[in-house]
Amino acid sequence: MRVGLRIPPCAPAGRIAELTRDAERAGFDEVWFPDSQLLWRDVFAVAAAAATATETVTLGTAVTNVETRHPSVVASSARTVAELAPGRFVLGVGVGDSAVAPAGLRQSTRARLRAGVMVVRDLLAGRAVDFDGTVSRLRDPAAVPIHIAATGPRNLALAGEIADGAILLSGVSPAPLAAAVARVRDGARTVGRSGVRTTVSAFCRVTDDVPRAARELKPICARIAQNGGASFLALAGVQVEVPDRVPGVYPDLVHAEDWDAAVRACDPYVSDEAVTAFAREFCLYGTGEEIAARLTAVREAGADAVFLQHVGSYDLPYELLEDVAARVLPSVRS
Repeated sequence: MRVGLRIPPCAPAGRIAELTRDAERAGFDEVWFPDSQLLWRDVFAVAAAAATATETVTLGTAVTNVETRHPSVVASSARTVAELAPGRFVLGVGVGDSAVAPAGLRQSTRARLRAGVMVVRDLLAGRAVDFDGTVSRLRDPAAVPIHIAATGPRNLALAGEIADGAILLSGVSPAPLAAAVARVRDGARTVGRSGVRTTVSAFCRVTDDVPRAARELKPICARIAQNGGASFLALAGVQVEVPDRVPGVYPDLVHAEDWDAAVRACDPYVSDEAVTAFAREFCLYGTGEEIAARLTAVREAGADAVFLQHVGSYDLPYELLEDVAARVLPSVRS
């Protein structure tokens, strides 16, 4: 299984490039950068800097979108990074989330996501595209794999139908993960495709005290419940009821600037017992040996890769990198 690390571009591009090089040297196979223009540095500029600082690690966006960026801009940016990292850049695209909401925009509908991804794919393949009566093409195109990030069944199927891969955002709980992988494969089969790669995103912490560490996950768990996932969580014994809006958290629960305050704001809705169950079932929280065993289960559920992320949007995952490199990767590789 390929193991990656998510690095938010919350520091100057040079520091992000150095940390990406550290991840490569530590044995990570992939590094993924999220895109949110008001929260972080530009994702393609950061990826370009990381490309020039590394030699073997795969780089990816997790994820950009076709709302804040016109599809032609996405295609050109992806081509540019791919030229700096031949054969090791992946373009991850999603509905927008934290990129669109702070700018007063709406997330992509399934139709808009499909249309935008198809335009990007055609341009990167050198094909002409009709932009409302204006036919244009991308000079010097380059082949770039496109992955779609998805949680719901319709977008999972869409990823299987039109993308080279799917980024699964529903965690590592075995049954839901297997169902998500199956949905991607079903989408691929409807159009006679095969070989669609699946990558799982998972929050991770190497710890000997899961109940204590799990408290930091309360805003994550609450946000999943807000997005219609309460019944999904309940199937795994995670009982939470969260209002549509939790006041006093900016810009949102997953990307809160004051994380401790966000945790306290979620205390009335997410109990310590519930978040501990969430950490054990949906996330990779535990000892190095426990996490390595869970990664084996992720592979057996049909996933091809996983990328690990720490809690927090405005600090770099130095601790996670070191802990996983020392206490998880050796077991995974063996």
